[in-house]
Amino acid sequence: MNSKIEPANAAHAKTCCAATYGSDLVALLLGDSYHPGGLTLTRQLAARLDLRAGERVLDVASGRGASALVLAAEYGSAVTGVDLSEANVALATGAAQSAGLADRARFRVGDAELLPVDTRSVDVVVCECAFCTFPDKPTAAAELARVLRPGGRLGMTDVTVTPDRLPPELTGMGAWIACVADARPLDEYAALLTGAGLTVTHTERHDDAIAAMIDQIEARLTVVWMTARARAKALGVDFARAPAVLAAARTAVADGVLGYALLTAVKRR
Repeated sequence: MNSKIEPANAAHAKTCCAATYGSDLVALLLGDSYHPGGLTLTRQLAARLDLRAGERVLDVASGRGASALVLAAEYGSAVTGVDLSEANVALATGAAQSAGLADRARFRVGDAELLPVDTRSVDVVVCECAFCTFPDKPTAAAELARVLRPGGRLGMTDVTVTPDRLPPELTGMGAWIACVADARPLDEYAALLTGAGLTVTHTERHDDAIAAMIDQIEARLTVVWMTARARAKALGVDFARAPAVLAAARTAVADGVLGYALLTAVKRR
């Protein structure tokens, strides 16, 4: 599979990602933390990175700011969140102000393939369940490496797939399952980062996290059906199709086709 979407489709892909993850649909189905494993896995990632107080952290595709606020509050990091969605940036900024963390967690609109961040200006980059959505993955990987200082660390969690075995039910659903459409095997993510000048230091599987998210979506769909059906339909939830999609996702996880992984890397000196 190519690592780059054709130019004619790249702008559309970015617009779709921004619109989807800046809308209320994902929050309706996933809650505050948009990625498998939630903030528990964010804390595990921070531990793997040996995150220390005062370090400058860039959270790429920071969403509504949940992870960035945890890193600022619990680890004493100075966090900048970058997200393609203006709505997400506004919500994250408001959450930081409400939490009394506006001096340590700041958010701005930006594209992962052209980060609005100075070269060699951060100690740590975090990217959770987002790299799989970037249309031009080699360029995004190069950007993640560019902003890191020599010896800086990268921590990433993401959806993994075996593309030629992915069932058709998982190639077109909106919201969370859209991440699957251009996700890659773990070794391909590692190769992309290596090609950008990073040295991969650790990988580990967390397939149980995506299995738990499938259960969470199913449970939330039941509640939403009873309490907010019209709103969910207006946002694009296809209640008739959802059971087949979720069943296919469960089977894909059980067969090792669909999973989730954590990866850390360091920028070469």
